[in-house]
Amino acid sequence: MSGSRAARAAGVAAVAATVLAVLAACAPPAPSPTASRTATSTPQPRPTGTSSAVAAVPLQPAGDATVLETGLDAPWSIVPLPSGSALISERDSGLIRERLPQGGLRDVRTVPGVVHAGEGGLLGLAVPAGSEPARLYAYETTADDNRVVRLPLTGVPGSYTIGAPETVIAGLPKGSNHNGGRIAFGPDGMLYVTVGDAGDTDRAQDLSSLGGKILRVTPDGQVPADNPFPGSPVWSYGHRNPQGIGWDSRGTMWASEFGQDTWDELNIIRPGADYGWPVVEGIAGDPKYTDPVQQWRTSEASPSGLAVVGDTIFIAALRGERLWTVWSTAGGAPVTAEAFFDGTYGRLRDVVSRGDRLWVLTNNTDGRGDPRSGDDRLLEVALAPADPARLPG
Repeated sequence: MSGSRAARAAGVAAVAATVLAVLAACAPPAPSPTASRTATSTPQPRPTGTSSAVAAVPLQPAGDATVLETGLDAPWSIVPLPSGSALISERDSGLIRERLPQGGLRDVRTVPGVVHAGEGGLLGLAVPAGSEPARLYAYETTADDNRVVRLPLTGVPGSYTIGAPETVIAGLPKGSNHNGGRIAFGPDGMLYVTVGDAGDTDRAQDLSSLGGKILRVTPDGQVPADNPFPGSPVWSYGHRNPQGIGWDSRGTMWASEFGQDTWDELNIIRPGADYGWPVVEGIAGDPKYTDPVQQWRTSEASPSGLAVVGDTIFIAALRGERLWTVWSTAGGAPVTAEAFFDGTYGRLRDVVSRGDRLWVLTNNTDGRGDPRSGDDRLLEVALAPADPARLPG
């Protein structure tokens, strides 16, 4: 090991216990089942500063995953709640299921208006920041379009109920493929929405179309005054089918994106930037377009959900059947990527952080995978400081 690597290894070891303690402290508190929370306050921006200890130490999966739940049907998105429960969307049926804090699943509600066809259906879920969310946001395919709806969420673990949907943003193009579908609240409290080109590649470069874009709106669906294109929800464009978004400790926004035949992508998202589709795919070196910071052969990735812990990015891969772990350099490029669980659990659809662990959804029952006993499953993955030999430099 070189002197610099040895020094870095010593530094990693010195703060490893601190990192894991900080991560564990982020775990949700034990639920209180005696009171119902129905607060309707406006979501506040999430803090952009992750603990310096967490940000300083790259992380990686530690050992094999633990199976938390089985018997899910084409799950697409999972969103943890502060109470200790989590909500899971099932694409084809439009059903939302609750994973209870003590384990076990219960059906909450089928979202009205969901129409499954091809890759469409009930897709991404998100909740605004707060001690107990009063509203659940969902990306759904309807008979006419893709849209984001907001549903009142009341109750406590084991008895959550979801009310009638209210449209936040509608008219997003739909297709049998490339529906995008990931939604998340950013550090600024705004709602970010990934929209695919829905099979019409020209939409990605057309700023009058919402297809092939990442959108940014207020929690009520209004266009923020500081968006890059006045009066437009478009935040970035030139995308084919982005399905993962997240922010690191510095507030940098990352997005995963399906390529066509050659290159899948990991991008740093900048407001107003053009990511090139359909003119270019992958790294092109053309100054007119923003290149990805990492690319993979489509057989190795087909990247969907994305989670960021500190400055480490985790990406669930479908066709690649692995969890990509990406370490950035001071929150930017160049990056180093390492695959974990290659083929072990089949197709992976979503990954979220849960205290000092990751939760991962498999996706083998969506018609493209090979279902295994117990599929689909919710997995739990412990985290540990990364092996210094794997890191850049």
